[in-house]
Amino acid sequence: MATVELKMPKMGESISEATILNWLKNVGDTVEEDETILEVATDKVDSEVPSPCNGVIAEIRYQPNEVVEIGQVIAIINAGASAVSSDQKQQETKSEPVEGSSKIEKPAVVTSAKNNVPNLQLSNSEVNDGFLSPLVISIAQKENLSVEELQSIVGTGAEGRIRKSDVVQYLKNRKHPLPSRPQSQAQAPKSTYNAPPISFVEGKDRIVEMDRMRKMIADHMVYSKHTSPHVTSYIEVDVTNIVNWRNEVKVAFQEKYGEKLTYTPIFVEAVAKAIQEYPMINVSVDGKKIIVHDDINVGMATALPSGNLIVPVVKNANEKNLLGLAKRVNHLANSARNNKLKPDEIQGSTFTISNVGTFGSLMGTPIINQPEVAILALGIIKKRPEVITTEKGDEIAIRSMMYLSLSFDHRVVDGFLGGSFLRKVGDELEAFDSSREI
Repeated sequence: MATVELKMPKMGESISEATILNWLKNVGDTVEEDETILEVATDKVDSEVPSPCNGVIAEIRYQPNEVVEIGQVIAIINAGASAVSSDQKQQETKSEPVEGSSKIEKPAVVTSAKNNVPNLQLSNSEVNDGFLSPLVISIAQKENLSVEELQSIVGTGAEGRIRKSDVVQYLKNRKHPLPSRPQSQAQAPKSTYNAPPISFVEGKDRIVEMDRMRKMIADHMVYSKHTSPHVTSYIEVDVTNIVNWRNEVKVAFQEKYGEKLTYTPIFVEAVAKAIQEYPMINVSVDGKKIIVHDDINVGMATALPSGNLIVPVVKNANEKNLLGLAKRVNHLANSARNNKLKPDEIQGSTFTISNVGTFGSLMGTPIINQPEVAILALGIIKKRPEVITTEKGDEIAIRSMMYLSLSFDHRVVDGFLGGSFLRKVGDELEAFDSSREI
């Protein structure tokens, strides 16, 4: 019986390797000439590899997510053979493991030095679950797609994998696009630092593989730190008026409007007012250009039951009153917790807040949510004695205090702008009208 070697095909003059995305056929399956057997990806394009003949797949030498050099044999086909029964295939699988495979399932690693994409580790059971090809990652970086936007794209590839066509279609309908970054700026210099080894104690330590969402968050955070020189400023704010007012009206507010009154809509309102006074904090950077956004869309970092984070967006926050903000904040928070956010609800943020006080943190140094240039962290509200000035002079009183910290992109936001904006947010919170009617 004649055997035919299926080799990794050449896909361009400068392409020396490709990543196997997905096998559409298994060992023992019948294939016809020109029928697609597998999908592969390079840093430039996704491709389908057809069968060179009629026959049966006898051997598969590389698994999904493995990087293979052009010209390497990736499978063996018995030309003209017919398919074996499923019982025979199971018996062969048990007695004769495929060359190069192991009985112990190990994570497959995707490495791509060309586009400087961090390594992704996936088990064989997850290789098709939302896997992002080098091409998709390259397009996402070029078009300034956020983690949340990538999560919202429905993949039409095998097992829901996101294909190039899915991203292109999404970009056509994108409501808040940013001009593409120049290719020369997308590449970061490769580090020569060797990461220290990780100690692993067999039988005690365990390996937990990142899920799709956590890998995307990790890549987004690393990209943000590589892109923006972060500076963080801090102030302390007296929010006693806000705390007292909310305690007085929250029950009546819920009875009247059917909505919980949390601190978040009050914070969003203060941020929106401050942005109106300092619009250059509401921008994005595209190469040597600054994109000044007219809409004030405030993202609010929200923790999910899985432990991951997502950033639903309060669109046009400056155009809503406190009731409108409360309704929107509650809707987005509930939708996030129940995994019911719509794609449009996690897109287009121009500034983000993160309430780290929810977890008991005194303050935080948040990482900028690209392609924004600033993010505000709100610490825990704590009561403590403070010296205040009254008509009678200085007095010691119990006040509700909170730290605010603003991380900003020092490429376009200097200390004066960052500090002034942060102080304005604080002033808005301290000047809150405690006689305000609901």
